[in-house]
Amino acid sequence: MPRTDEAEAFFFAVYSAIQEIPYGKVTSYGHIARLVGTPQRPRQVGVCLKHLSVDPGDRFNHNTVPWQRVINASGKIAPRSLPSAAPTQRAALLAEGIPVTTNAMGEMSIELTTYGWFPRQLPSE
Repeated sequence: MPRTDEAEAFFFAVYSAIQEIPYGKVTSYGHIARLVGTPQRPRQVGVCLKHLSVDPGDRFNHNTVPWQRVINASGKIAPRSLPSAAPTQRAALLAEGIPVTTNAMGEMSIELTTYGWFPRQLPSE
């Protein structure tokens, strides 16, 4: 289904903002929403990531948008519908040198005081 112009602009803003997260750092869905001017829409940031293309020919895809650097506000890797998604994100973060701990409940966390990236505005602004 084609996106509206408004939706397309939101996806573009979200993907562009995520591209600015530095290597070795993470931020939250809510922080990306704030940076793109829609603080009430953190879940929609997650929707954008859910629909991130795997086609390397697309401008925004799994190789050009560091999706793994976006986690929830409490520092946890958000559970997803695919069982392999959280372990895949964990592996991608570990490859960047970001330690991921797993608690007894199986929740995977990142230490935000060390690895968090929360600027007041995007560096490109």
